[in-house]
Amino acid sequence: MRVVSTSGNSGKPASNLFSNDRCIIRQQLQSCIQPNISGNTSLSSPIVLGVDAGGTFTDFVCVEFKQPIAIKIHKALSTPAAPEQAILEGIRAMGLESVMKNGDLRIIHGSTVATNAVLEAKGAKTVFVTNYGFADMLQLARQTRPQLYQLEFEAVAPPVAPELCLQTGGRLAADGSVLEPLSASELRQLIAEIKAIDPDAVAINLLFSFIDDSFEKAICEAIADAGLRAFVSRSSQVLPEYKEYERGIATWLNASLGPIVGRYLRALQQQLGKSTLQIIQSSGETIDASQAEDFAVNLLLSGPAGGLIAVEYLAAQLGLEKIISFDMGGTSTDVALVDGEISTTNEGSIAQYPIAVSMVDMHSIGAGGGSIAVIDSGGMLQVGPRSAGADPGPACYGKGGTEATVTDANLVLGRLVPELALAGGLRLNLRLALTAIQNLADKTELTAVQVAEGIVSVANEHMAKAIRLISVNRGHDPREFILSSFGGAGGLHVCALAEAMSMRRAIVPVHGGVFSALGMVVANRGRQFSKTLGLETGRCDDAELGFEFDTLEQIGRQQLALEGLSADSLTARRTVDIRYIGQSYALNVAWTNRQEAMAAFQQLHRRRYGYIHRGATELVTLRVSVVFENPGFVLPAVSVESSCNKLDPLMVYDDAVKRKIVTTSSLRPGEEVVGPAVISEYSSTTFVASGWSAQRDRLGNILLEKTRP
Repeated sequence: MRVVSTSGNSGKPASNLFSNDRCIIRQQLQSCIQPNISGNTSLSSPIVLGVDAGGTFTDFVCVEFKQPIAIKIHKALSTPAAPEQAILEGIRAMGLESVMKNGDLRIIHGSTVATNAVLEAKGAKTVFVTNYGFADMLQLARQTRPQLYQLEFEAVAPPVAPELCLQTGGRLAADGSVLEPLSASELRQLIAEIKAIDPDAVAINLLFSFIDDSFEKAICEAIADAGLRAFVSRSSQVLPEYKEYERGIATWLNASLGPIVGRYLRALQQQLGKSTLQIIQSSGETIDASQAEDFAVNLLLSGPAGGLIAVEYLAAQLGLEKIISFDMGGTSTDVALVDGEISTTNEGSIAQYPIAVSMVDMHSIGAGGGSIAVIDSGGMLQVGPRSAGADPGPACYGKGGTEATVTDANLVLGRLVPELALAGGLRLNLRLALTAIQNLADKTELTAVQVAEGIVSVANEHMAKAIRLISVNRGHDPREFILSSFGGAGGLHVCALAEAMSMRRAIVPVHGGVFSALGMVVANRGRQFSKTLGLETGRCDDAELGFEFDTLEQIGRQQLALEGLSADSLTARRTVDIRYIGQSYALNVAWTNRQEAMAAFQQLHRRRYGYIHRGATELVTLRVSVVFENPGFVLPAVSVESSCNKLDPLMVYDDAVKRKIVTTSSLRPGEEVVGPAVISEYSSTTFVASGWSAQRDRLGNILLEKTRP
């Protein structure tokens, strides 16, 4: 994403954007916080709609590229059984149905379909094909315990049942030489075994196929010639890198998810008519829906990646470089660190599986507004990772949920306003929330309010731990960063988390409740490619490496050409994974030549691990990112509905403190709100804790600053 210009705060740090004026406002008029979603709005092309389908809510951001830029937002409860229903309902609610039918709507979608299929073990029936003697590769995994000091733990079912793991010839050595050929009789036998199983998908993962993929291609051709209708993935295409287990997991996931993702996207595209549909990938770039099925494993962080793209986009407009992002939705929380630019990783994970494909460097935990609180057998309060989701949702939703959640706790503590309807016309029921919390309190010697405070504190500690993992544990001082909190529930916890990390500044972005959907609108189109070489850096030749880079880049340009993008509109970024020989893990640095790459590696190694040494190094893997950069746009200045201002402090349940209720639509830029206060808007709520102040900048962001201990 490239921002065409900056505006709003002239690049000043957030701490310098505060005025001394104070404003104590209360607002209870629902019309003041509802977005303009009139169905008769006349929109002209180009119109881009970002859609983030989460576990609890589905978020929409529509941008009409005209002068001035027009932005509309919408939020609706998700329909997990059929995610496309919530999307189509949202399109109708925003008055975009006719635009969609005319083919004038471009939709960028972040989907949890692939993620949910993995977490719920509902992938397609998949056969796993590998070399003789390696059928149990995925079951043996890395032989590591889930918890270092836990000597006994529950057995985990293998990813692929033993009867679905098939063996054949075509084995290569580490140098690419043939140890076992693949004969015609072996191919016939393999095809017969696959036919007998009749799977939905086939994953092919032969040893060292990233050096020579001819044997894997031969199996693919044999499956096609036999007329088998199974979806086929081969490791030399999905992840041409070393580490056979990680490559096998990626290939199996891609195969098992492909049919599910494909069915969903085809059904959605059919409903969307002529309008174009793109899917955001885990790496933060978008891919055309027609190609996404073949790269399903790249969609596992589809939604959260949009939030991080939005953080980078907003930071560019505010002149910020160091941001820790904190995205708290209804089901999970995702944290990441941006130091100048978004970092990607090939060491991510989903559930118990390593995900070695490129994805934004993000840590996710099962802590969200819908996280369920319980008293365990030892009398301890536990929060998450189990979530109430969208159906039945937290008890306060009034949809049948009875278990206490983080949202219920925030409502009991007065940090949510039951008098005001939330997205989708949802109204929170304080009585139901209090009943759920009281059920837990009855198991302790605490009051309902004390239990609610405990639920919020435990959830905050889970999230603070996640932030430490991506900051302190990697050599970053959180005090040098600004905490950017978004997601429907993020603003309720932002001050507490900032204090836990000794951070004095925070920002709740404009449209923070639908921020990931905004990121999808500004995301670039692109692809990520890699190839393992395993060369000692002292023997690397820049020209030879340049040829390898050129080959990967050309593949990327060809794939993006299928989306109608010209070659001269694309840019490529080259990086390499380097490590000291003998190490298990490598660090990724930019590549221009060997000398500059080595200098960058040593600098990063010292920052990450605290030392460098003179040992020989190895260039492990080449990586190429090919992207089409969207031109971007500047966020428009906010308007203020001054008629909504009303002064009247609201008494919080069972609390002597009177907290102010403020709506963002009535808060003029520069006016200061002193905590404790609640800032309410259509898509999210921000709790300004005691000792903090908040104000709104001209773009609509809520800037928070610690004013006293």
